[in-house]
Amino acid sequence: MNVTPLAIPDLLLLEPRSFGDARGFFVETWKDASIGGLPTLPTFVQDNHSRSVRGTLRGLHYQLTHAQGKLVRCARGRIWDVAVDLRRASPTFGRWCGVELDDESHRQLWVPPGFAHGFLVLSERADVIYKVTDRYDPTGERSVRWNCPSLAIDWPERDPAALVLSPKDAAAPGLADAETYP
Repeated sequence: MNVTPLAIPDLLLLEPRSFGDARGFFVETWKDASIGGLPTLPTFVQDNHSRSVRGTLRGLHYQLTHAQGKLVRCARGRIWDVAVDLRRASPTFGRWCGVELDDESHRQLWVPPGFAHGFLVLSERADVIYKVTDRYDPTGERSVRWNCPSLAIDWPERDPAALVLSPKDAAAPGLADAETYP
């Protein structure tokens, strides 16, 4: 597996090897670091799976309590995946990084605790699967508005009328009003 550090420290792009033939392909999407010489990531406690239609924007989500690290991949379709550094003490606080994930490259994004996460579906449908490092705690759930001007995320689609947003995501506060990490 190739591991590439991204522009914000701690964000990693993982690219597993795929083995294909006339039947299809085989790919290892996760391997313990002690086996493959990969960076040591926390233990994962849960896998999540979402299916969304084109134009769905999910996020930007994070949890203040039981902050979750996420290893995100797109098992079907294509997404624009974004992580935003919400660690106030970080020199990259408020900066974002985006990558395209799809079912052909099998690339995965490691989003450590302390980051908000979201994605936009670029294909007709997308299945997004992500491993998380802590349990979900609804009392700690928070969001930052996807189109917050101070973040200036370069989404492939910016027109809210063209997007499918949950009421919670549409009403999320901007960065200045969001609770963040120390």
